[in-house]
Amino acid sequence: MTTETQDIIERAEMLPIDMKLELVDRLLESISPSQKEIDELWKIEIERRVEEVRSGKVKTIPGEQVFAEIEERFGK
Repeated sequence: MTTETQDIIERAEMLPIDMKLELVDRLLESISPSQKEIDELWKIEIERRVEEVRSGKVKTIPGEQVFAEIEERFGK
């Protein structure tokens, strides 16, 4: 860890909790997609999957069958 990083951590540890939480939120936003971006990606994925089902490209499996296979494979 660099001395600059260590200095930042030490200064952050002295902040009040509300400022620490804001800092954490901002840091997480800077390294990962926002919830809005994630939601948009899921929307695109859902639309793609729905189209695959409608076009017959993929076949759905009834939920009862899925759960029966899980029960058979893993038991209770």
